[in-house]
Amino acid sequence: MRNAFARVLTELAKDDESLLLFYADIGNRLFNPLKEFAEERAINAGIAEANMASMAAGSAMMGHKPFIYTITPFTTSRNFEQIKIDIAYQNQPVIIVGTGSGLSYANLGPTHHSFEDIALMRALPNMHVICPADAYELEQLMPQLIELNAPCYFRIGKKNEPAVHEGNPALTFGKVHVMRPGERIAVLSTGTIMPLAQALVSELTERGLSPELVSFHTVKPLDEAYLNDAITRFDHVITLEEHNVSGGFGSAVLEYVSEQANGPRVHRFGIPDRFIDQVHSTADARAKAGLTVPDIMSTLSERGVV
Repeated sequence: MRNAFARVLTELAKDDESLLLFYADIGNRLFNPLKEFAEERAINAGIAEANMASMAAGSAMMGHKPFIYTITPFTTSRNFEQIKIDIAYQNQPVIIVGTGSGLSYANLGPTHHSFEDIALMRALPNMHVICPADAYELEQLMPQLIELNAPCYFRIGKKNEPAVHEGNPALTFGKVHVMRPGERIAVLSTGTIMPLAQALVSELTERGLSPELVSFHTVKPLDEAYLNDAITRFDHVITLEEHNVSGGFGSAVLEYVSEQANGPRVHRFGIPDRFIDQVHSTADARAKAGLTVPDIMSTLSERGVV
């Protein structure tokens, strides 16, 4: 996914000289194609993420359209105060890119895991939160984020994530993408955990159910029109994310649905409220967190969903 980000950014920068990239001393070779024609617009801010956020805010005030890029916990929590005051409060059009989100850097432990970033970013006024499921979704959404001209958090994967689409889907910022229509049960997934959502839907289908599968790439603002429709059509809504089960995408859906009359039951699946360590791969970390089809099916069975 990070390769797709670099490629799309390079192509967009060819046509828009106001685009800037600040990166915190990672991905140096990744951005070589951008440097070949716009070296002055690819700025290595060093391992100084707080300063990088403030630099980007200042450049936005001068009319530029800056991106800041580094590993997710370092581009969100390490510099949260600067994002809050310099970017969100000032309502500056900075796109904050968190690469290697969730459990992508599983083997590096809690310092490199990002379980809290969606919660942090969606709590900020003026901030938009976008979590593409694969490189195809990233490619479709990036130009739309630039057009927003507003603070954005763009939560992406690391590398070699499987494609969940066969080609470029027709995506619109703020609107869900229904990958498979269904009834009674809706599976709402955000970000790179979509392959697990697809596997879960396959398992539910084998049990005689017809679940709807939705890519909820925009976490803030939520697609309230879809949720209003879902309230009338589904008995159960399952949310899936590679983020703490508290405060993230599932919480946003639960908060909205709970405020409506006669809404469906919401079942949230994500990282449990504990640190995940002593793992060697993303798959191993997901298993330790209970993010597997058997674990989810067991919980749904206990709750009388299946």
